[in-house]
Amino acid sequence: MLLAILIPGLSMMLNGHFLKGIVCFILQFTILGWIPAAIWGVASRSQDLARKRHDEMLATMQAGRRTA
Repeated sequence: MLLAILIPGLSMMLNGHFLKGIVCFILQFTILGWIPAAIWGVASRSQDLARKRHDEMLATMQAGRRTA
């Protein structure tokens, strides 16, 4: 999460969002744009984690149906 705040463009690129990461780097190079870029990076990271938890829960539920 710290990486998403300090270097949001790199955080997005590491999560597979290459175009978003480039736009975020461009936005980050301005002083006023760094704050929205950091917020965008944290929001993107949180959304990716929520999607991962959701997918894991669905997989667990489907595995439970197969055994029942």
